[in-house]
Amino acid sequence: MITATRYHDISAGHRVAGHEGKCQFFHGHNYRIHFTIEGGLDELGRVIDFGVIKTLLCEWLEIHWDHKFLMWEQDPLLSMLPECFENSLTLVPFNPTAENMAGFLLHTIGPDQLPNHVRLVKVQIDETRKCSAEVKL
Repeated sequence: MITATRYHDISAGHRVAGHEGKCQFFHGHNYRIHFTIEGGLDELGRVIDFGVIKTLLCEWLEIHWDHKFLMWEQDPLLSMLPECFENSLTLVPFNPTAENMAGFLLHTIGPDQLPNHVRLVKVQIDETRKCSAEVKL
């Protein structure tokens, strides 16, 4: 199979509940998220048009995670947040590590957003220029 990859940059805050170091605190990152899609070539010689990746996956990031604070729906600090945070908060069903974020995009968002003739096979999330996590099928 042949793959096509596109990345997208977002800014988001998070905290890792239970972390033993600085990541237990509220902070944020400028994330770079790489989507790798696999499939056969269409009549034009493409796996998928890069604009379709932008529309289906990058815009999903823009709507749901960009400039939001990602917080685990079971985070013990959730009940302590004032109501003014409500509009900027995105509750997620996982502790928001880069690894869990990549897995969620690969296993949940990709299959839901992409057409059946292609599949998301790898998501890499660069949390910083030096640190990244990758999940693949």
